Amino acid sequence: MTVLNARERKDQKAHQTKELRNQGHVPGVLYGKKVKSTPVSVEAVAFLKTFRDVGQNGLFDLQLENGGKHHVMVQEVQIDPLNNQYMHVDFFEVDMNEERDVNVPVHLEGDAPGAKEGGIVNHLLYEITVHCLPADIPESITVDISNLNIGDSLSVSDIRANVPVTIVNEDDETVVTVTPPTVTEDPDATEEDNTTAESVEATGERNDDNLDRPGRVE
Repeated sequence: MTVLNARERKDQKAHQTKELRNQGHVPGVLYGKKVKSTPVSVEAVAFLKTFRDVGQNGLFDLQLENGGKHHVMVQEVQIDPLNNQYMHVDFFEVDMNEERDVNVPVHLEGDAPGAKEGGIVNHLLYEITVHCLPADIPESITVDISNLNIGDSLSVSDIRANVPVTIVNEDDETVVTVTPPTVTEDPDATEEDNTTAESVEATGERNDDNLDRPGRVE
């Protein structure tokens, strides 16, 4: 199992945390049912490599300087939107024998025939919640759309049998659909139609005026 080294943070003051980030480390916290909440820090480069290697729901060992090792997964990551810097990480120690709910990303695979006919593929459900042991958490769920024509859709009930763990979502939740192409009106044609309608209306008004003129004999 992948190992990420960490050290405990004794000083949690704001200026110390800022200095920690400037030195290339990411502050975080380790917690779980069987471990007390412990402030920690990890090297930013090492964390990024680990996070990329194991994925969003991947498991790895967090090795503390004092010799303690914990099976963890990343529960939450805070990122500065301005410079894309990792600001804080929550490491959750998991019980390998206890099932839990986890959100797993959904990826679409294949080319929908309906898209080639002008249809629009709408990916509606980007995450699916599964219930399983930590070791069985899938990195992602792949949905094949290569048989979808215009008007077709896939719901959770259609993919449930292909996922090896329990899906928590309701069966009627739509994952993906292929809708007919959007028809846009030609503004020139619309303007021409309006002009024609106005001309017909004006002609009618003139005829009405002629009918109302005195001395006119039918």
